[in-house]
Amino acid sequence: MTVLILSGVLVLVIGGCVCVFWAARGGPRWVRAVATATLAVGELLRVVDPLRSSNSKRVDSQRE
Repeated sequence: MTVLILSGVLVLVIGGCVCVFWAARGGPRWVRAVATATLAVGELLRVVDPLRSSNSKRVDSQRE
């Protein structure tokens, strides 16, 4: 079951990357919409990840 879920996530990620690549070359409107959503999710993860990693460093330093 986990392999199926991870495979689905991988397909979505690859599809999003293809849409970003295609939209950069002037694809149809739906491709540009998917590319915008993909870039927005990537930006959101980039903003959230430093917060998560700084929290884990803080917890690790408190354990020492």
